[in-house]
Amino acid sequence: MIRALLDWVLELLPDHDIDGNLLQNPTEHKVGEYAHHPVVYARSIAELVGAVVLVVLAVIGPASIGWLPLLLAAGLTGHAVYLWLRDKRDIFVLTDMRVFRVTGIFSTKRATVPINRILDVTVERPLLGRWPFTYGHMTFESAAQEQGVRHIRYIADVDVIDHAIQKVVQDAGLRGRRPSDQQRIIDQQY
Repeated sequence: MIRALLDWVLELLPDHDIDGNLLQNPTEHKVGEYAHHPVVYARSIAELVGAVVLVVLAVIGPASIGWLPLLLAAGLTGHAVYLWLRDKRDIFVLTDMRVFRVTGIFSTKRATVPINRILDVTVERPLLGRWPFTYGHMTFESAAQEQGVRHIRYIADVDVIDHAIQKVVQDAGLRGRRPSDQQRIIDQQY
C-alpha cells in the first residue's frame, strides 16, 4: 500500500525525459540508465520507523502532550518521503557520446560530460559495498573538474558500469587502439 502511494506520487511529478535529451543528429544511443542501489533508502526507512515509534508514543503517552510526538512523526514522515524522492529521481545515464546525470524532484538539473573529456574513472567499493551488498562509488576525473557528474555515490553493480564506460571509451577510439570491425562483429556474436 505504501509502495503504491509512493508510485502514485512519482507519477504526479514531471518526467525527466531521458530519451528526449538524446541527440538526434548525430544519433546518440543510450548504453545504460542507472539508479541508486536500494541501500540509499535505508535512511528513509529508518525515519519512517522512527515516525511509527513516535505515533505509538503519542497513543500510549499522556493526552496533554500527545500532539508533540504526532507533530514530530509528521515531520519525520515528510522528510523521509523527501529523501526517498530525491534518491529515486537521481539517475545516471551512459550513452555512446557522453555521461550525464539527471537530478531533481520538482525541477530538473542535468550535468553532462562528453566521453572524450573523461580522463579517469575511479571506482571505490567500501566493505559493505563488496559484501553483503553490491554497490560502489564512482569519481570522474575530467578536464573540467567541477561538474555535477564528478561524484556518483551508491551505484548498484558499479563494476559492470565501469566496464561499460571503458568499452564505450574504447569503441570511440579515445584510449589505445580501436578494435577492428571484424573484432566488433566477433564480440557482438558472443
